[in-house]
Order: sequence, then structure tokens, then C-alpha cells
Amino acid sequence: MKHYLKWVAVAVLLFALSACGNGQSNENHASKSNDLYDQVKSKGVIIVGTEGTYPPFTYHGDNGKLTGYDIDVMNEVAKRLGLKVQYKETQWDSMFAGLNSKRFDMIANQVGIRPDREKKYDFSTPYTFSKAAVIVRNNNTDIKSFADLKGKKSAQSLTSNYANLAKQNGAQIVSVEGFSQAIQLLTSNRVDATVNDTLSYLDYKKNKPNAPIKVVAKADDAGKSAFLFRKNSGKLPDKVNQALKDMKNDGTLTKISKKWFGEDVSK
Repeated sequence: MKHYLKWVAVAVLLFALSACGNGQSNENHASKSNDLYDQVKSKGVIIVGTEGTYPPFTYHGDNGKLTGYDIDVMNEVAKRLGLKVQYKETQWDSMFAGLNSKRFDMIANQVGIRPDREKKYDFSTPYTFSKAAVIVRNNNTDIKSFADLKGKKSAQSLTSNYANLAKQNGAQIVSVEGFSQAIQLLTSNRVDATVNDTLSYLDYKKNKPNAPIKVVAKADDAGKSAFLFRKNSGKLPDKVNQALKDMKNDGTLTKISKKWFGEDVSK
């Protein structure tokens, strides 16, 4: 009988311990949130996809450190959310796939807000506004508007929206690989103009204030760029938007913008 009672006591104890263990496991499982922001906050780190090769937005400076307008904005957002940032540098062509496969939590890389992207992803409120501009040499008096491009040579990247805009206004397109080459052709009198991004122009003039070029016209509609998230990212977009709103209200976003472009491109 004593042996029997002993085994009964052991069995009851083991059952009790097992029950406690299951309860704790269930409790821990229940405490784990499926919300992306809660997960990020729990880790204290947000993983951000970026190119790192796209000045002045995201690139490596002379000291080798990742820097740029988008990096400064993202770092400030993370600071206000009490998070550290871990950047994963990725080529543009594979960046969206990286977000889809959850290699990172969001993208900070001057992603333009477009209807086709809005169907697949969530955007933050925009932190960059940029208009297409007609850029000519300082001594040019013939071109004062988009319409004046008719019959003129305009240096453009063939696959860009700016090339299409120049074509629509009757320009003769001269193919270039990018903004720098377009400006080289322009300043050497090999083309009459280039239709390009106002941000690229501002960055160029900031670094080369004596460059003999000027903007003579800007498009009415501004392109908008923002942070990009997967659909169903929970509270994360809202938290980022609140930080951006606070940065706009207290002047921090304007300060960052003027640091990189000499004027406020955040509105």
C-alpha cells in the first residue's frame, strides 16, 4: 500500500508539473503578437532595405559610412520610435522582392508613389516632392517653357518618364545614361536642354554652385516619394506616419531637406 501511495503521489506531481508547463507555454505563445510593429518593437531593431548607391538619397560618403537624405529621415524616424536601424543594401531591381520575402521590414529609397504600387504595397505619407524641370544653359534665351522644346535637342535617359515628357513636347532626344552626362552635353553646347528631376538639379547646384545652368520651367504635378511597406504591416505604417508628422511640425524634416538640397523638398 505504501508503494502504491508513493507512485500515486509521483503521478499527481508529474501531472501538475506538466499542466503548469503547458499553461506557461500557452501563455508565452499568446503573448507573441502577429503585428509587425510589435515584433519590431520587441526586438528593438527595424530592418530597412535601401540601395546605398543612389546619391544624394542613400549612398556611402567619403568616410565609407552610409548616408543621404533618405538615411537621415529614416534614422530620425527610428529614433523617435525608440528603434535602432539595420540597413540591408540591395540593388533596386531586387528590392521589392526582398520586401516581399520579408528580408526587411520596409524600404527607404525614394520610392515613388504610383497607382500600380499602391495596389501591392502600403506607403507612408510622402517626405519628398519633386517636379520635372526644363534645364538649359545660363545664356539660353530661346527656351522658357516645355512647349519651347519643340525641335530642340534634349539629353535624356531613354527609359525615363522625363524622356517621354520631352518627346511629347516635340524635342529631339539625345540618349544619355544619366543626369551627369546630360549636364555634360548641355554645358558643352551639344544639346539645348534636358528635362530632369528638380532634386537632381538642386543636388548638382549645391555641389557645383557655379555650374552655368538654370531651370526655366517646372511641371505642374509633383512626384511624391515615401517609405514602402508590405500590405498588412499592422501598426508600423501608422507609427512611422506619426513620427513623420511630428518631424514636419517641429521643423526637423525641413532642416534635413535644406541640409541636402538647400531648400525644402518635403512639401
